[in-house]
Amino acid sequence: MRRLLTWVAGAAGGLAAYRAVNRRKAAPEPVTAEVDPAQELRAKLAEARAEPEPEPKPAPDDLDGRRRDVHEQARAAIDEMREQT
Repeated sequence: MRRLLTWVAGAAGGLAAYRAVNRRKAAPEPVTAEVDPAQELRAKLAEARAEPEPEPKPAPDDLDGRRRDVHEQARAAIDEMREQT
């Protein structure tokens, strides 16, 4: 008899825990006609597409000069980081 009572109490506790977890999940709020997330995204995409893209820098003919410029920029960035610490 004790085993049966233990099983029934365990089952009841499990069922109560299951119902408590499921109750906490709130139903999603309905989307109103005023605010449509899809329309907002479409508008943002249209704005982004309408903006002109910046023109890329023309590649210099002098590769050694370009390499020197990149190294100078890197050294300047390293010096700046060292000054901040």
